[in-house]
Order: sequence, then structure tokens, then C-alpha cells
Amino acid sequence: MSQHILIVEDEPKLAKLLDDYLIQAGFQTYIIADGQEALNWIIDKKEHGMPDLIILDLMLPNLDGMEICKSVRQFSHVPILMATAKVEEIDRLLGLEFGADDYVCKPYSPREVVARVKAILKRVNFQLERNDIHDVKIPIAESLIGLKLDDKKYKAEMDNQIIELTAVEFQILMTLANEPGRIFSRQQLMDSSYQDHRVVSDRTIDSHIKKLRKRIKEKCPDKDIIQSVYGVGYKLEWVQ
Repeated sequence: MSQHILIVEDEPKLAKLLDDYLIQAGFQTYIIADGQEALNWIIDKKEHGMPDLIILDLMLPNLDGMEICKSVRQFSHVPILMATAKVEEIDRLLGLEFGADDYVCKPYSPREVVARVKAILKRVNFQLERNDIHDVKIPIAESLIGLKLDDKKYKAEMDNQIIELTAVEFQILMTLANEPGRIFSRQQLMDSSYQDHRVVSDRTIDSHIKKLRKRIKEKCPDKDIIQSVYGVGYKLEWVQ
């Protein structure tokens, strides 16, 4: 079955070019040129018919890509590939401040975009298969700190409080929670979260951890569960 890609792009020639390349690669596509229209369409599809991936331009009429991304992340972990010509925004995208899974800089080659799309979807499918095969040891963390992780729905709870996480944040937390007390290096956390082996800097992992801590603190201010080990990495351990 063909996977579906939503292209949110207001430049008609660029949208058509991406559309042609993605169709040639075997994908089914939708094109929407307006930001607010795109968000409304995604919300309408959130129960049934969500795309497998969204290519989202940063600068759009009526509603920009970051606002769309932030809104979508409130109810879905659908992979989002952000396209931007604003180089100064890349750190914010890489840090997943708004929940993007990857980014591509304009001007770009449509072949590169197709390659990024395939890599993201391959990583997502690999992770789903890995979760089906391997046992998850989360009950250990649950008994220690009240943390529950549903790896099928990418759903996190602590003390019965739902914690909204991006896909990468969820993978990092699950890796740490599977072995409480074990110190994971940044490279190990990269490997567990980015199955396509893309080049990710230590700074990006630190940004994920910072955001993950913030999300947990917002729901459970008394739970400081992710500890830094200077010069080594991170571990899950509740320090009262």
C-alpha cells in the first residue's frame, strides 16, 4: 500500500515539483498552499486518514509552519519534515522546540527531500517493528517513579498525568526508563532515537533532554528523574 505524504507549500512550482518526484517514488500526495487550511485539514483527519508524513514549509500564508507543527504535536506524532529558507531558525527546529522530526534548507533538491522522506519513514517503521519484537521493561520504572510508557501509542504518563512528547523525546525517555540507573552516553541515545543514522550533534541530544525535562516538570514538578552525569551522559533516577 502506498504511503501518503501531505505537502504544505505555497509556491506552486515547487509544490508541483515535489509532487512529481514523490509520486515517481511511489507515494500518494496531497498539496495544500495555505497554513490555516492545512491545519484544519489535518485536524479533520486526526481520527482517520492522517498522512504518513507531512512536508511543511516554514513560511505560509495565514498560519506559519511552526504554529502548525506545534498544534499538530498536541494530538499526533505524525513525522514532520520542515522546509525553511531561514537559517537562523534551524537551531529551534533541531531542538524540536516545535516538534519537527527533521528539516531541509531551501533551495533544496527534490531528490534530497525524497531521500529524507524515505529515511524518516524507514526509521519510524523500524522502530515499530523493534517495539513489536522486543520486550519493554517499563514496569521497573513504573514501580520506582510512577512512569508509564505505551510504546504502541507513544503515550507517556507519570502519576496519572499525561505528558505530551515528540517521537524522539519518547524514544529517549523509553531508553532511559528501560534501565533505571544506567548511564547512557549521548551517542547511545542518538542511536536509539535516530535509526537512519543521520548526523546528529551532542548539542541536539542536549536540547531534547532539556525539553524532555521541562515537559515532565510541567506535569510533575516534584519529579526530577533525568540526571546528568558530567562528561558521560544521562540516566533515569529519581532524586528527592
